[in-house]
Amino acid sequence: MSSRAAPRLSLVLAAALFSTGGAAIKGCALNSWQVACLRSAIAAIALFVFLPKARRGYSFGVLGWAAVYAATLVLFVTANKLTTSANAIYLQSTSPLWVLCLSPWLLRERIKRSDALPMALFAVGLALFFVQKESASRTAPDPATGNWLALASGLTFALSLIGLRKGAGGGEDASLALVVVGNALAALACGPKAWPIDGATTSDWLVLLYLGVFQIGLAYVLVAKGLQQVGALEGSLLLMIEPALNPVWTFFLQGERPGSLALVGGALILGATGAKTWLDARRARLP
Repeated sequence: MSSRAAPRLSLVLAAALFSTGGAAIKGCALNSWQVACLRSAIAAIALFVFLPKARRGYSFGVLGWAAVYAATLVLFVTANKLTTSANAIYLQSTSPLWVLCLSPWLLRERIKRSDALPMALFAVGLALFFVQKESASRTAPDPATGNWLALASGLTFALSLIGLRKGAGGGEDASLALVVVGNALAALACGPKAWPIDGATTSDWLVLLYLGVFQIGLAYVLVAKGLQQVGALEGSLLLMIEPALNPVWTFFLQGERPGSLALVGGALILGATGAKTWLDARRARLP
């Protein structure tokens, strides 16, 4: 394999692993507190063991933003247990919109005129999730509540990204430290409500090991490897494979069908994300 193709394949494989989260979470019979606790505990250990760079960059600055990231992890698992995994990932993908809206206050960055179109697409796509009343189903017993929790996870994830841009610890090491500490905090926070764990089957434990070791741990190892040789723009676009594949896995593995308006809304959100990423990169290249 060529040196040019290898890092891009790493990012594609990472996005594919990330995308299986919704289907795997729904495939575990344990409740949301238990899944969030054990998934994050296993992920924190796996990252610390398998990724040397995840053992550096720790600081008190990272700790506060890691707590926000921990909230993202718990909200995402809970949302997946209540609504369709497509809704959960698409609504979490609104994080760039929240970053854009919060930047003037938290980053002292002005909203540019060229951001108007992506923001409008985001807003329309977001609204579509709450226009159509979705019926409860086996894999999505409370879509309305799940949608709101997924939207909240988009906001907390945006705050996590802002924390890194504000210099929570500096560079790649701080990013990985935030992920490790965030997972550890999520596990600790969910622990009291997760125990005792009764009735877990061998299948449930295998799913949890997969989520922690592969869906989070190995995926972040591949991201770290790929981004060493791939630019930020191309890397961001390759990782957008995650929300595109997420509904596909849950359809084939769980028989889950997202609503038609949710799919349109998700397409608008992903399209707006891609457009904003491209515009920001183009603007950065201008003299």
